[in-house]
Amino acid sequence: MKANITAVKDFTISTIDKRIYGSFLEHLGRAIYEGIYEPDHPEADENGFRKDVMKLITDLNMPTVRYPGGNYISSFNWEDSIGPIEERPTRLDLAWKTRETNEFGLNEFITWCRKTNIEPMYAINLGTRGIDAARNILEYCNHPSGSYWSDLRIKHGYKEPHDIKMWCLGNEMDGEWQVGHKTATEYGRLVHEVAKSMRKFDSSLELIIAGSSNEAMPTYPDWEREILEHSYDSIDYIALHKYWTNYEKNTNSYLSSSVPLQEYISTVEGTINYVKAKKRSKKQINISFDEWNPWYHTRDMQTQNYLDKNLSDWPKAPPLYEDMYNILDTLLVGTVLNTFINNSHIVKIGCMAQLVNVIPAISTVKQGISWPQSIYYPLYFASLYGRGDSLQLKVDCPKYSSEIADDVKYIDASAVLNKEKNEVSFFIVNRSENDNCNIDFDLKDFNVDNIIDQQIINNEDIYVANTKDNPNAIKPKKTSIVKLIDNQLSTDIPKLSYLVIRLKLN
Repeated sequence: MKANITAVKDFTISTIDKRIYGSFLEHLGRAIYEGIYEPDHPEADENGFRKDVMKLITDLNMPTVRYPGGNYISSFNWEDSIGPIEERPTRLDLAWKTRETNEFGLNEFITWCRKTNIEPMYAINLGTRGIDAARNILEYCNHPSGSYWSDLRIKHGYKEPHDIKMWCLGNEMDGEWQVGHKTATEYGRLVHEVAKSMRKFDSSLELIIAGSSNEAMPTYPDWEREILEHSYDSIDYIALHKYWTNYEKNTNSYLSSSVPLQEYISTVEGTINYVKAKKRSKKQINISFDEWNPWYHTRDMQTQNYLDKNLSDWPKAPPLYEDMYNILDTLLVGTVLNTFINNSHIVKIGCMAQLVNVIPAISTVKQGISWPQSIYYPLYFASLYGRGDSLQLKVDCPKYSSEIADDVKYIDASAVLNKEKNEVSFFIVNRSENDNCNIDFDLKDFNVDNIIDQQIINNEDIYVANTKDNPNAIKPKKTSIVKLIDNQLSTDIPKLSYLVIRLKLN
């Protein structure tokens, strides 16, 4: 199979917002307890944070993390998570049928963010609560001193404000599964009023409204239109969620999932532009993809066996949705990140869900090891080398059709120009189950000095995964398949593989 990729230095899409390489932590399963927080672990620091997990996270250069949910927030009282730990109440979490001790809460999260150099994104409850709770938590977090809530924060040991700028106003409010599910009118009006009150405190906040939980929702895309008509002038981003499955082990369909993802983004962008035009507004609303990932290895089984049952004893932090990811999942994640890069003009925030143990990038054993799942690596490469200006690539290659998409290119690619470092990076996925692909690059507009690095992720066994017994079954390998001769770049990329190429420019 032959392909050609053309890149022109001046043909850029947008400067990439680094926050598209973020993640998500929810009080779900072992994401928090035994994930990032395990006070009696041999590698726990003075705050109870696992240093081995923090190392894997800081290696990602993680820009932002969304917290504390998720479905969890819609029956969550934020006040339960502050103050002396021994005085915090234990509550039942209706979303995940667990017992929440609130041992790890708001202030612990902020301390963890500071230690990992992460910008916090905090989600507030608009299921069972509203304006009062929103303005109070904002005052607690961000006001310096001299008021009830700010002085309470100081009393709790945090003199300096948390200065949280990003706020998610509710979660998946279009879903009947959500505690406090609302109609678009109810939710749009509530967000508008909550946002108005928060803006009176600080006009520079970045406020995020919850769009459709996925594009299969019966209310999509009218949900987006209606909530934006109520709130367009008071919010900054609309949040979208998307999870992918491969129960049928249909590789062609699964790896074509980024095509409907592109349609999802384009449709919501069109809806934003419609409302913007209708309101005669100059303001631009952007997209926050603050939940996304493959999710299927344990999903149906655990939902049926646990969440659908009545429980007399609700457990604390039971192991839930601890997927072990394979090569196909890795390639899918690569194509999703490529799609975000190629839509960087409108997609400004992304949060892979989730970071630790729950459909994870990172897995842990209680009292034991931590290790990266295979999907960790595309995020790693994109986060480290996908910062700068996204390039508008022309990719010419054979196509195929699947059950969910037509005209799917076998080669999926994105590229980022970092002008400060004088580098360009390519992220390439070969979707083909059967064929390697010889790719010629047209880089006449670039003066390439040398290949800095080239790394590949593939495996003959496409269903192998990184487990506690074999944590390195899938990991990047340095390769030499990319050739540079007289400014002519070419490669022969194997079937079902993910390739990263980094070039130094003169």
